[in-house]
Amino acid sequence: MNAQQTTTNQLPEKKYIRSHEPIFWGLFGAGGMLTAFLTPVMVLVTGLLIPLGLIDAEHLSYEKLHQFVSSWYGAPIVLVLVALPLWHTLHRIFHSLHDLGIKRGRDWQQVICYGFAFAVSVFVFTLLLQMLSL
Repeated sequence: MNAQQTTTNQLPEKKYIRSHEPIFWGLFGAGGMLTAFLTPVMVLVTGLLIPLGLIDAEHLSYEKLHQFVSSWYGAPIVLVLVALPLWHTLHRIFHSLHDLGIKRGRDWQQVICYGFAFAVSVFVFTLLLQMLSL
C-alpha cells in the first residue's frame, strides 16, 4: 500500500458544534428523577399518613423544619430539592414552546427559561446561606 491509498480510505473529519444542551439535559434528568421519586412520598405523607394520624403532624412543624433547613446538612438538601425540579420544569417548558410551534425568539426563550431557573437557584442558595449564618 502506498501513502495515497491510506489517506483516501479515511473518513473526513467532522466538525462538531459545541453545545450547552447536555448541561441543561443533565439538570432536567436529575430534576425529573427527583420529582418522580419524591412526589408520591410527599402525597402519601401529607395527604394520607398525617391526616389519618399515622404520623404526628408535629414532625412537620415550622420549628422542626426551620431547624433542619438551618443545619449544615439540611441546607444543601433543600437546595437540591428546590433547584433540580425547577430546572426540570423550565427545560420542559422551553421545549414545549418549540413543540407548540413557537419558534421565533428561540434564543430569548432559552435566556428567559434557563435564566429564571438560574436566578431562583441563586436566590435559594443565598437565602440558605443567610439562614446558616444566623
